[in-house]
Amino acid sequence: MTSPEIEPAGRHSARNTVLLAAFEGWNDAGGAATAALAHLGEVWDARKVHELDPEEYHDFQVNRPTVAPGPDGRRQITWPTTSFWVAELPRRTVVLVHGIEPSMRWRRYCAELLGQAVERDVRTVVTLGALLADVPHTRPIPMTATSDSEGLRAVLPDIEPNTYEGPTGIVGVLQHEAAERGMQSVSLWAAVPHYVANPPSPKATLAILARVEELLGEPVPLRDLPDDAEAWQHGVDELAGEDAEIAEYVKQLEEAKDTADLPEASGEAIAREFERWLKRRDSGRES
Repeated sequence: MTSPEIEPAGRHSARNTVLLAAFEGWNDAGGAATAALAHLGEVWDARKVHELDPEEYHDFQVNRPTVAPGPDGRRQITWPTTSFWVAELPRRTVVLVHGIEPSMRWRRYCAELLGQAVERDVRTVVTLGALLADVPHTRPIPMTATSDSEGLRAVLPDIEPNTYEGPTGIVGVLQHEAAERGMQSVSLWAAVPHYVANPPSPKATLAILARVEELLGEPVPLRDLPDDAEAWQHGVDELAGEDAEIAEYVKQLEEAKDTADLPEASGEAIAREFERWLKRRDSGRES
């Protein structure tokens, strides 16, 4: 991502503007969601346009600022905050929001974040998340897409209604507040194997990016990420091979996953993957 001076909001054309948001913390198992957002910012050459004042929302004893030399060699402090980046794509404008789950004042936080979204003509809010789950690292990362927007579910049949009940994070609150303001909203979640919870989790990041590409209809260059995901899986294979109990547990997860997937005809998934390949090929020819 490029980072020029922060721009004032407003005067952004409503070219079907979409906001993508991911937050470090409870909603970001393996760092997969924020890694996906950072990757999009890099490959789409997003520019920084705004950031929220962290003083209102963060407990700095929980999320501490960091100190390091700046570009000029002088030491500077970087505060935990929420930043807004804009990418101008062929079919739409995308606003990327990268933050840390705030420690307090969630309703005010969401109101300020969505206020920025409204000023930038955002019509749809897509949140990215990752959770720890009983899934094997050797199989495709499970993805879920949910929405309370009936119109979106009508045109995108693979998006399910949100039926979750229980404790929620800032992603759930932001989704609710966006819907209250009449915006369309979608929540994308990747299931990260709980026995390899530490970041990075490139295989889960890759799964999130594939779903974003499909949802927005915009090609997402993957660069070295497929190689990183393959290396990650090989590394976990080696670790599991050194522990008989973990190896047996992974085998049980594989059997459970394969049994659950067995009745599903994979033609639709193959068709989606083929459409993605065609888009990437066409994008490569245009460039």
